[in-house]
Amino acid sequence: MSLSNGTLSVRVARIEQVTPEIKRFTLVSTDGAHLPPFSGGSNVVVLIPHEGGSYRNAYSLMSSPYDSSSYQIAVRRVEDGRGGSRRMHDAVKEGDELEILRPVNLFPLSKHARLHLFIAGGVGITPVCSQLAELRLTGKPFEVHLALRGAEHARLGEELKREYGDRVHLYLNDRGEQLNISAVLADRPLGSDVYVCGPESMIQDTLSSARAHGWTESHIHYERFLEQGSVGEAFSVTLARSGATIEVSPDQSLLEAAEAAGHEIPYLCRGGACGACETEVLELDGEILHTDDWLSDEDKAANKKIMPCVSRAKCSRLVIDC
Repeated sequence: MSLSNGTLSVRVARIEQVTPEIKRFTLVSTDGAHLPPFSGGSNVVVLIPHEGGSYRNAYSLMSSPYDSSSYQIAVRRVEDGRGGSRRMHDAVKEGDELEILRPVNLFPLSKHARLHLFIAGGVGITPVCSQLAELRLTGKPFEVHLALRGAEHARLGEELKREYGDRVHLYLNDRGEQLNISAVLADRPLGSDVYVCGPESMIQDTLSSARAHGWTESHIHYERFLEQGSVGEAFSVTLARSGATIEVSPDQSLLEAAEAAGHEIPYLCRGGACGACETEVLELDGEILHTDDWLSDEDKAANKKIMPCVSRAKCSRLVIDC
C-alpha cells in the first residue's frame, strides 16, 4: 500500500457516468496492494488538486466492505459549490493518481437493530450501498426507500433493486410517486433503526416523523451529502498557540486556510457533524456564523466555540485556541 505524507496514493481505474450529475470513480492502490478495510457507512477524504492547492472533499464508500481491492465513490457535480466536485468531473481522468485519507465511519450500522430502515434521496444512497453489503452477510432484515427525480437519475437505485429485490423501493417524482416518510416509519417493531441521507428537507422530515411516532434518538441516524467546506465573506483569525494570523478567503473554510498556512487542526468529517475540530473561541469582536450540526443551540448562542471545517466569522477580531 502506497503511503505519502499520511495519505494513501490511489489510481483512478474507472470512471462511469451513472446519472446526468453523478460520476462513479473506482480507485485502486498505486502499488497494487489491498486498500485498508472499512465498515458500511464509511467515507474517505479525497485531496483534489487545483492551482491554489487542493480541495478536501469527503465521499461515502459505496463498494463492498468485504472487497478491499478497490474503493468506489460517487461524486455529484455541484455547480455552485467551491469547485471540488467540478474538478473531479472535468479534470480527473482514468489513470490519474490522487491522494486520499484513510476511511472513517461517522454513519455506522447499529449492531443491535431488529430492522434497518434506510431513507435516501439522490446521491444520498451512496453510504447505504456499503451498509447493505454488510447486512447481507449478517442476514439482518432491512428496507430501502429511495426518492429520485426521474428515470434518468435512477441507475444506482436500479442496481440495488436488481441486487436486493423487493427490499428496495424506488419513488420517481416524474411518475408522480411520492415517498411518504411518516408512513414508512409507522408501526415498526421495537428495536428498529432508521438511517437517512439526503437533502435537508428529507432529513428534517425523517427526524420529525420518527419523533412523532415515538422513536428514541438513539435509533435515528442521519448523514448529509453537502459538498464539504464553506463559502462567504473573507475574514481573519489568529491562532493563539502560535500567534499566527491567517486570512480566510471567500472560497475557503477556516480549516482549509489553516492547512494552507501549514497549521494542523484536528478533523474527521470536514462537514460539521463529528465534533473532532471543535475549537474554543478566546476573543471575538463580531459574530460566529455557525453552520455545523455538532454544537448545541446554547453553544452557538454563546459564541465560545467554533467548528473550523464549516463555520465562519463576521468580525474585526477572532482568536481561537489553536
